[in-house]
Amino acid sequence: MGRTELEELEERICACAHDVVRRATRAHVTLSCAESCTGGLVSAAITSVAGSSEPFLGGVVSYAIPVKRSVLGVDAKVLDDPFLGAVSSDCADEMCAGVARLLSSSVSVSVTGIAGPGGAEPGKPVGTVWFGLYVCGRVRTTCHHFSGERAAVRLQATARALELLCEGIEELSSSAEWAAGRTS
Repeated sequence: MGRTELEELEERICACAHDVVRRATRAHVTLSCAESCTGGLVSAAITSVAGSSEPFLGGVVSYAIPVKRSVLGVDAKVLDDPFLGAVSSDCADEMCAGVARLLSSSVSVSVTGIAGPGGAEPGKPVGTVWFGLYVCGRVRTTCHHFSGERAAVRLQATARALELLCEGIEELSSSAEWAAGRTS
């Protein structure tokens, strides 16, 4: 990925962060995130937007396994399992639910993956990133395989996490239960 492509990705992240804050503020949705391989880039993108303190409650950078376990409540069985581990659907799910519980947010996103250049595992090449999206008690996960060097993988993961937050805000704000709760 060339310099121009990275600049375009950074612009996309900026635009998406503005969209996240605008949508969440309008819908009165609270947000949080749990990050591993992005190391706080999702939180930084959101908090770079003026007015982000209204919807964004905070984030946890759980780069180390003990933080995933002790702060976010990821089960040791997931983290110690050689087929699951920190880069898995189960870990993304538990990270996402853990940060939502910890910060009492209605929508949260989690990111855990292998940014490189090292760290690849069998079945998990560099660029493998799992995401979790929590929307009022329900979590879904998705995996993406990004290309490029470390910086490119981290930026692509950040952009995708922000897009997932937009999806979660839309999902929540269009739900009948949420709409009914806002008008009472």
